[in-house]
Amino acid sequence: MILVTVGTQLPFERLIQAIDEFATKLPEPVFAQIGRSSYRPKNIEFCETMVPRLFETKFQQASRIVSHAGTGSVLTAKRYGKPIILFPRRADAGEHRNDHQLATCEQLEGRPGIFVAYDIPRLEHLLSNDLPPVPQKAADEPEDPYQELVNGLANFIDSK
Repeated sequence: MILVTVGTQLPFERLIQAIDEFATKLPEPVFAQIGRSSYRPKNIEFCETMVPRLFETKFQQASRIVSHAGTGSVLTAKRYGKPIILFPRRADAGEHRNDHQLATCEQLEGRPGIFVAYDIPRLEHLLSNDLPPVPQKAADEPEDPYQELVNGLANFIDSK
């Protein structure tokens, strides 16, 4: 199953609509957390919000995650060893007040297990093809595998 999450603050109709349109061509079913959206998908199973326990279960069951560029989703995907496709909200499309999600994607793009789709054709391509597996933690790796990511995000925020 492919899990799509838009976070808890804002709807993200461009993302949900796009996935709903090509869901029937994908190799596995889609489950989406869509937020308070006026768009109701026709081809995917969805809910507006999920209690934390269900969210964790869906994350564990998913083969891959599609998300707005929220750091919480990135960290959860890392914790469960799931590849994540980030599709950033855009201020020019009225999806957020600024383009901090684009900046987040620029900082995270290319890291193992993180893929970025800046447009719908790239999103469909990433969902239609196999993604490389997320590297597992090495024996000599620090106990907290998120520390490098957290430090990078903190440094980026501090530099602005």
